[in-house]
Amino acid sequence: MPPAPAERPHPVAAVQRRTPMFAALVVLGMAFGLGALLAVRGAQPPGFDREWMAEIIEHRNPIWEAPSLLFNAIGGGWFAVFVVPLGVLAVLLIVRRPWAALYWALACGVSALLVQVLKALFGRARPEDILVAVDPGSFPSGHTANAATLAVVLGIVIGRRWVGVLGVVYTVAMMLSRTYLGAHWMTDTLGGLLIGVAVGLLGWAALAGPLERERARRREIAAARFAGAAGASAAASSASSSPSATSTSNPPSPDDGVAR
Repeated sequence: MPPAPAERPHPVAAVQRRTPMFAALVVLGMAFGLGALLAVRGAQPPGFDREWMAEIIEHRNPIWEAPSLLFNAIGGGWFAVFVVPLGVLAVLLIVRRPWAALYWALACGVSALLVQVLKALFGRARPEDILVAVDPGSFPSGHTANAATLAVVLGIVIGRRWVGVLGVVYTVAMMLSRTYLGAHWMTDTLGGLLIGVAVGLLGWAALAGPLERERARRREIAAARFAGAAGASAAASSASSSPSATSTSNPPSPDDGVAR
């Protein structure tokens, strides 16, 4: 009997695996292209950047300054570099999702590294009217890259629509806060957004198989626990609703055993 031919991967599945990688490379190329375009312009930012910054400065108000300073604190410095990454990593390990933890750790590290590489490569000057202390290098925005990386990775790992919506809101709010504080031009935040999305997609493309198997195992465990709990509940309900032996037997007549 001739041996069975080796099973080939389904073409649709192969395309699905290649799609995140292709998208990630396109988005990463857009980030490098935007940085190169801004570097060619030199010290003169595009008109869009100048107009947006002028509007921001004209409408600055203490009401908006407080949340912007909050985003500045949680999106950068020791909190963003240590507390958030290590905290999320610990939670993923506690709930026994090692592949998700690896995905998260790699994405955070690669995102931070890419931001520093691009800052050194393009050396773009920051806006002049800055309300917070900043390091050299305006493009791309590290705060925005961190926010976008968090949004993409947790959206994929948790797989809930509300997580994706919150991630988008958080990232957009971070972009607005960075320009409000004068720490970045708007195109800097766009560059950070592209970096975060690209890194999240790259990690997903590299670890899609293990991540999906890990998620499938968790679904199976959850389904088994639900079935076990439902079976135990049904058994308890059946036992409580069945009549007892004394209640089903006929009660003795008061005349039984009495001489007539």
